[in-house]
Amino acid sequence: MDATTMIYAGGVIVFLTAVAVIMRYEVRLVLIVSGTTMAILAGKPLGAVDAFTAQMIHSSLVPVICTAMGFAYVLKLTGCDSHLIHMLVKPLRKVNKILIPGAVFVTAAANVAVASAAGCSAAVGAIVIPILMAAGVHPAMAATAVMAGTFGSVLSPGNAHTVVLMGILKDAGQPTEVMKIVAGMAPIAIPSILIGAVTLTIVAFMLKENAGYVPPEGESVIVSGETFEVNYLKAFVPVFPLILLIVGSSLVGIFEKDISVPQAMFAGVILAFIVSLKNPQEITKSFFNGMGAAYGDIIGIIIAGVVFTSGMAAIGLTKALIDLMAASETVVNFAAILGPMGVAVLSGSGDAATVAFNNAITPHAATFGMGIMELGNVASLAGSLGRTMSPVAGAAIICAGLAKVNPMEIAKRNALGMALAGSFLIATLMF
Repeated sequence: MDATTMIYAGGVIVFLTAVAVIMRYEVRLVLIVSGTTMAILAGKPLGAVDAFTAQMIHSSLVPVICTAMGFAYVLKLTGCDSHLIHMLVKPLRKVNKILIPGAVFVTAAANVAVASAAGCSAAVGAIVIPILMAAGVHPAMAATAVMAGTFGSVLSPGNAHTVVLMGILKDAGQPTEVMKIVAGMAPIAIPSILIGAVTLTIVAFMLKENAGYVPPEGESVIVSGETFEVNYLKAFVPVFPLILLIVGSSLVGIFEKDISVPQAMFAGVILAFIVSLKNPQEITKSFFNGMGAAYGDIIGIIIAGVVFTSGMAAIGLTKALIDLMAASETVVNFAAILGPMGVAVLSGSGDAATVAFNNAITPHAATFGMGIMELGNVASLAGSLGRTMSPVAGAAIICAGLAKVNPMEIAKRNALGMALAGSFLIATLMF
C-alpha cells in the first residue's frame, strides 16, 4: 500500500471513528480499535501497544487526575461539597432578578472546585433547579442555567484537558505548571462563560421563562436544603487546594518551589478529615475509589486517545493534516474549534475529539505560528462548549431529569450562547 493510499485509508478510518463516537459506542473501544487498525495498516502494530503502555504510567497525567478525583470522592463522603454549594446558592434566594445568570455563575464556581461536569450538575442541580422553579423560572430554563454553568470545569486544575496539555508541553521541552495553563485559559474562558450567561438570560426574557412559572395542579416544587446550616469551615475545604495552588505558584512567587496538584489534593484530604472527623478508614477507601474511577473513566479515554493519534501518525495522516493546515492559518483556526465542538455536540463528550486533536495537532502548533498552550486551550474550550450544548451529554441528562424535561429543551436554550462563545473563540484566534 503506497503512502497516498494509506492516507486515504486513514481518513476513512477517522471518519468511521467519529461516526462510532457520535453513535455512542464505547469511546475507549472505538479509539483503541481505530488506532490499532491504522498502526497495522502502516506495518507498525506494536506502536499502538507502546503508546498504550507509555500513557498508562505518564508522570504528569496519572498523579494529577487520580488525586483530584480522589479528593472529589472525599468531599462527597464528608459532605464538604454540599456545604460549598449551599454557601454559593444562599445569595440566590435574595436576588430573584438575576436568578438565571446567578445560577450559571454558582454552578461554574462549584465546577472549578469539583471538576466533574456530571457530578457538579447533580450536586448543584438538586439544590438550584428547585430554587429557580419555586421563584417562577420555567423548569427547562432552570435546568439550562445549571448546564451552562458546567462550562466552568475548564478552569479547574484537575480538568483532564488541562492535564493533557501539561503533558504535551512537558514532552515538547516546555514544562509548565498547571496554574499557568489555567491562567492562560482564563482570559478566553471567563468571557465565554459571561457570553453564555448573558445570552441565556436574554433568551429567558424573550421566551418569558424568567418568571411566572406555576407548577401544574397537584404538583409542588420541593426546595431541598431550605433549613441547611452551612458550616463555613467545611465549605472552605473544596477550594483549599485551589488556594494552595495559586499561592504556591511561581505566578505569585512566595515559595521557592511550586506546589503540585497532588500535594494540594493531599492537603485538602487532610483538611477534610480534620473538619469532618470522619472515620479515616472510610476517607481512605473513598480516596482510592476516586482514584480508581479517575483511572478507568478519564485516564482510560486519554490512553485510548493516544493509541488513536499514534495510529494516525503511523499511517501518515497526521503529517498530511499538518501540511494542509500549515498552508492556511484559517484552516487551523476553524479546525481547532469546529472539530472538537461539533463532535462534542453530537456525541455528548468533550473528551474524545479534544484529546485526539490536542495529541495529534497541538504539539505542532509552532508550524502554524501559534503556541502550544494557545492552540491547546482553544481546542479544549471548544470541546467543552460543544458538550455544554449537547442533548446527549451526561450532565444534560442529569439536569433534565431533575427538572423533568426533555434534554433537547436544554440543548435548544443553550445553543445560541454556546455558538456565540464559539464565535468569540474563532475571533480570538484570528485577531
